[in-house]
Amino acid sequence: MSKLITKKVCMVGPFAVGKTSLVRRFVESIFSDTYLTTIGVKISKKKMQVNDDQIQLMIWDIEGVDVFTELKPSYLRGAAGIFLVLDGTRPKSVDMAAELTKTLWEQLPGVPILGLLNKSDMTYEWKISESDIEGLEQLGITIIKSSAKTGYNVELAFEMMIHKMGLGSGVPEAP
Repeated sequence: MSKLITKKVCMVGPFAVGKTSLVRRFVESIFSDTYLTTIGVKISKKKMQVNDDQIQLMIWDIEGVDVFTELKPSYLRGAAGIFLVLDGTRPKSVDMAAELTKTLWEQLPGVPILGLLNKSDMTYEWKISESDIEGLEQLGITIIKSSAKTGYNVELAFEMMIHKMGLGSGVPEAP
């Protein structure tokens, strides 16, 4: 008999990197060019079948961080997985990754963190290099290039997260 397993996953990162768009693409299979800033947190949920179990992901889309707004530890409490979302067209979002990763490791030791380098449909506008991406991987996080607009690697990223949380068997590989 199938059982329902509920897990909290948080989307964190700077403002305007595409956290909300990635969630909408995954949960609702839609994309909009309209930018709506998230204030506080918005919670979405989606069920997935993994082997014999139903996994319900409670996805916390957390407001963006910048020099004026820091990540609130209370939003992270109880998270089983974290997506650190960055924007290849904005080098400052990548520069913030080291600080955010340090905070996440301190707040949630042992919780898997996957980096989503978003806007892969716009690589012609990326202002980061392969060495920047390698630097992100040296922080101890797997980096997945994604696009909320096209859906590229969005489903795969969530599947990888489920496996990194110890659910299901076999880990899908990032291309």
